[in-house]
Amino acid sequence: MIRYFLLPFFLFVFFTAMGQKQRADSLAARLAFEKTDTGKVINMWKTASYLYSYAPDSSIRIAQQAFFLAERIKYREGESRALGQMANGFLSLGNYPQALEYYLKKLQIEEAGSNPYNLASVTMNIGIVYVYREEYNKALSYLHHSDSIITANNFSDLQFNINLNIGDVFNRQNNKDSAFYYFSRSLHFAKQMNDGDFIGTAMTGLGHVYAKKELFEPALESYKQALVYLEAVNNEDCICEATLGLAKLYRTNNSVDSSLYFARYSFLLAKQDGFQSRQLEAATFLSQLYQEENKKDSAFFYLAKEKILSDSINSKEKIRASETLSINEQIRQEEMAEDQRRHQEERRQQLQLLLIGLCIPILFLFTLLMSRIKVHARIIRFLGVISLLILFEYLTLLLHPRVVEFTHHTPFYELLIFVGIAALLIPAHHRIEHWLIKKLTHKNGNGKFIIKKQRMQIKKTP
Repeated sequence: MIRYFLLPFFLFVFFTAMGQKQRADSLAARLAFEKTDTGKVINMWKTASYLYSYAPDSSIRIAQQAFFLAERIKYREGESRALGQMANGFLSLGNYPQALEYYLKKLQIEEAGSNPYNLASVTMNIGIVYVYREEYNKALSYLHHSDSIITANNFSDLQFNINLNIGDVFNRQNNKDSAFYYFSRSLHFAKQMNDGDFIGTAMTGLGHVYAKKELFEPALESYKQALVYLEAVNNEDCICEATLGLAKLYRTNNSVDSSLYFARYSFLLAKQDGFQSRQLEAATFLSQLYQEENKKDSAFFYLAKEKILSDSINSKEKIRASETLSINEQIRQEEMAEDQRRHQEERRQQLQLLLIGLCIPILFLFTLLMSRIKVHARIIRFLGVISLLILFEYLTLLLHPRVVEFTHHTPFYELLIFVGIAALLIPAHHRIEHWLIKKLTHKNGNGKFIIKKQRMQIKKTP
């Protein structure tokens, strides 16, 4: 029942694998013609968003490339989106620790930003990862924080999701009153949105709570109404959940035939759609029910199904673990390549700074030599001014990274520091400029520059 969400797409809006592949292929084709780095980042994380469900390994790699490029061009929104898609891919693989790691990195970016909608969404997703890890208290902490952001900013399109998710956690903890409160709120927002899928899902949650409270009639009514909405939108995953809920409800009321009917319905639908975890739940319930009814053959049949499904799920988890190891190695290789590229870029910049630093004294020496030969004074002045300008700009260039690091990228403090530096450098620049030009252009005796000035003065004498 958990619903998680990654901007800009609701992950509970299911597309067919073919439709997703077509969208991903279309975006990949457009990437070759994209000229701007920002456009490339957007294209890549969108491609990753279409791949996560059927090709999570490719989704993660593309999202990582988007992250590296976004980091290179300092595109924070792109970094956040890419990290979210990487987390989403690992969540699809069932690798909750790494999904959590990338969601937390995304959270750091969003906390430093100014987009509360993104912040609410990623906080919700972190809470849901903790639900999958069965760390319910941590999950509630993040989900309540997300709820406070959503309420403060009146994000109506997130209200259903957050209330449903909190209700689901309380239901898992058997906190019936709190679960009922949040499921009721989720139903209220679902009705406001007039979304049949949401209404059916919320009513399924209410059915679970009523069943735990041993309120047979309200539970029965909730499940049956839920099925009407869910069948209309063909949400077969939630139909499996609701029908198994009905089976359990009828079992408590000693309506064995009805219980068997809905349990088998859930089992067969889950088998048809490949929902192995749902199929396993139904098989476990059926084997227990048949044992209670002393129908050993049927009990053995579903017990065998339960064993096969359990082994299959465990086998898939092992395959996913193997895939995760492979993906992690690919990520490590990509990170090493990116680190090498970054070091090369830093080395290139350091070499440029070194060359500039060497050129400044060379230019001063050249200016000094020029002052000793027959050259117009204006050329000497020009070279002297250029030398000083390059020197002071070079000092600013050297200081800038250290100032940024010292102020932690706070523009206000950066401005104050550079204003203070300018207040010292500009007067010093003017004084040194006048002193240097005077020294370079003035000669004792009958030097060229003084003679030239004298001739100009004679010509100007009336």
